[in-house]
Amino acid sequence: MSVELTVVVPAYNEERRLGPTLAAIQEHLESTQRGAWELIVVDDGSTDRTAEIAAEASAADPRVQLVRGGRNRGKGHALRLGVLASYGRRVLVTDADLAAPIEEIDHLDKALADGHAAAIGSRARPGATIGAHQHRLRELLGRTGNFLIRTVAVPGVRDTQCGFKLFDGDRAREAFAASRLHGWGIDVEILQYFRRSGWPVAEVPVRWSHQEGSKVRPLDYVRVLAELTALKARAVHRADVLVGLLFLALSLVLFSGRWISPAHRYFPDSMQDQNQWEWFFAVTADNVRHLNNPLVTTLQNVPDGVNLMANTVMLGLSVPLAPVTWLLGPAVALNVAMTGGLAATAATWYRLIRRRLVPHRGAAALGAALAAFAPPMVSHANAHPNFIVLFMIPLIIDRALRLCEGTRVVRDGVVLGLLTTYQIFLGEEPLLLAALGMLLFALAYAAVRPDVARASWRPLARGLGIALAVTVQLVAFPLYWQFFGPQSYQSVLHGDNAGNSPLAFLSFAERSLAGSQESAGPLSLNPTEQNAFFGWPLIALAFAVVVRLWDRAVVKALAFTAVGAALLSLGPKFRIPLTDIVLPGPWAALSGRPLFESVIESRVAMVCAPALGMLLALALARLLPAPRRAHQYAGLAAVVLALLPIVPAPLKAVDRVDVPPFIAQGTWRAYLGAGETLVPVPVPDPANAEGLHWQTVADLQFRIPGGYFNGPWGPDRIGIYGPSPRNTSNLLRDVGASGRVPEVTPAWRAAARQDLAFWKAGVLVLAPQRHDRELRATVDALLGRPGKWVGGVWVWDLHEDRT
Repeated sequence: MSVELTVVVPAYNEERRLGPTLAAIQEHLESTQRGAWELIVVDDGSTDRTAEIAAEASAADPRVQLVRGGRNRGKGHALRLGVLASYGRRVLVTDADLAAPIEEIDHLDKALADGHAAAIGSRARPGATIGAHQHRLRELLGRTGNFLIRTVAVPGVRDTQCGFKLFDGDRAREAFAASRLHGWGIDVEILQYFRRSGWPVAEVPVRWSHQEGSKVRPLDYVRVLAELTALKARAVHRADVLVGLLFLALSLVLFSGRWISPAHRYFPDSMQDQNQWEWFFAVTADNVRHLNNPLVTTLQNVPDGVNLMANTVMLGLSVPLAPVTWLLGPAVALNVAMTGGLAATAATWYRLIRRRLVPHRGAAALGAALAAFAPPMVSHANAHPNFIVLFMIPLIIDRALRLCEGTRVVRDGVVLGLLTTYQIFLGEEPLLLAALGMLLFALAYAAVRPDVARASWRPLARGLGIALAVTVQLVAFPLYWQFFGPQSYQSVLHGDNAGNSPLAFLSFAERSLAGSQESAGPLSLNPTEQNAFFGWPLIALAFAVVVRLWDRAVVKALAFTAVGAALLSLGPKFRIPLTDIVLPGPWAALSGRPLFESVIESRVAMVCAPALGMLLALALARLLPAPRRAHQYAGLAAVVLALLPIVPAPLKAVDRVDVPPFIAQGTWRAYLGAGETLVPVPVPDPANAEGLHWQTVADLQFRIPGGYFNGPWGPDRIGIYGPSPRNTSNLLRDVGASGRVPEVTPAWRAAARQDLAFWKAGVLVLAPQRHDRELRATVDALLGRPGKWVGGVWVWDLHEDRT
């Protein structure tokens, strides 16, 4: 005879409650005439009379069965045994305390009759009735734990842990057979299985009353999270893990020159940027350690200081990596951020491409590798972690696409706001460029698929509004500080030649296999700004892919995005190669606009990297399953020939200049009074920032004038690189560059006295360097006395002038 309903009751040391519970269930099932039923009690290794009570009930009524689970292994194990032993068309699982009365099954049964595959009792849905509450602290902990669980595992379900659930029998047996958890996390695992299978689940409000003697403890919610984390880790496909390890290996190879000895190796192509970034990580860690304001510092550019929020200090990484900085130093922390961040960026591009474009892992991996390790990314890997640590950008794109689906607009809008907020603390300019690329794609896709645009724009607009509201609340003060706080500025001027040459797209970058400094140098601002250089073979391949797959809307949108970004990156005007013809560029419409005014326009070409990567993934996904081997081989050969010339070589690294013993051994301490600064000669600026390295070696124990940062200049507060110029700093910079000693007049000496007083200088320090003799002669003349050789440097103790 077929069984209409199976009730499964897991029990562990329930001798006081099990008898009345079984009687109540039997009475209800008999009185409601539900057809044939069975009641399964699973003893989870009880040490009291639980099993005996169940056995007595089974002897009295054969429809009551006892399943022994052996030793105590947890609720999940007991439920699995019970459900797999069931025969019911429907299966109800309920706790032995009947906190939700058995009569509530009628509400759940109606949900199954309406077409749902499962109906779960809920204490959190409107209409639920709580007869007896738990202790307030216990209830608060339970709600917090439940919130974390549903956020991590089953968004949209308000109460995953209520022990009263009714399932379609066959689907329940399939789900429990596939389950792996033994503890309380079984509820979430089963709900995840139903969701992945596309089986609808209804959350039904029920009556519920707390019963004394509950086996659930507050820490069990932590155990559930741990179980779910382990489950998620086991669910990761080995191929995906291998792809992630491959990305990490590529990143390690790229940065291998600096990993050999992080504190003593330097990327010369970074110019002074490595000094600056290590200093940023060091000063952030110092602010965290001393609970100082992380948005400002006076350790350089004394007395004005530096607005750190107006400089890209990447608080999103420099703050969490503060312990690494404290223990291993800023050089290691920066290496971790850049190496791990670049690999993570490739991994999130891989995730986005697999989820949204192609399921083929090989195609997605190669497309993601191009997106993350394209020549522009490798160029910025020398010096700009904010332009290679972009793992949030694919997550932001994916969340925006979810908004277009319109299923959970509020939740997705909030998450998008949180992701955007975090990206702001990683880098604002990359976020702006990503938004520009997303806008280009959206416009193109809407043009070719107006039906999708009509269905998507309302939830997208609503979700973006929610995201903006969340973001504004979280970043209002930091952004106020950035734009209106101390040492804020209006814009940064980059000159008139910051756009790409059209030839740059067809040429090869310096660190590409087919590139060289001689070919790339004349077409770029410097080695860190080779923002195009995809090479003509890849451009030709991309053109062929677009022509071959032109019937797909996403290909048209990606092509428009890449071409649009390339044109914008040419700048407000550009010259046609091999001619004297200068044409206006589309960037002219944006160059004077707020936010865009500070962008180096050639960087817009970086948007092309993920667009080309996605086109490559689409092409490979079409090519690899092709039935004709000849077509496969020809296509793969074309891909290899296009990518091989731009394979990146490891970044060039050299031994770092040793820090003089005067600094490294702390001799400087004897020369500085309270509030005084140490003045490196020349005064540090963006062209010579070794003084920042001195500071990091000395654990930021002294302050310096000048430095390498973005700050204001003049009454209009125009942004410039480095400090506002002063007579003495300009003089020493010119001597250091030219090697010519000027005639030092009384006016120069008076200006030097004013500048040293302004800087609160205690000592001047000249390390061995190019033109150090001329610099020494100039400082001798300015101060009217010679310096002294101490600890590997020339020292002018300004206290001698005051005695």
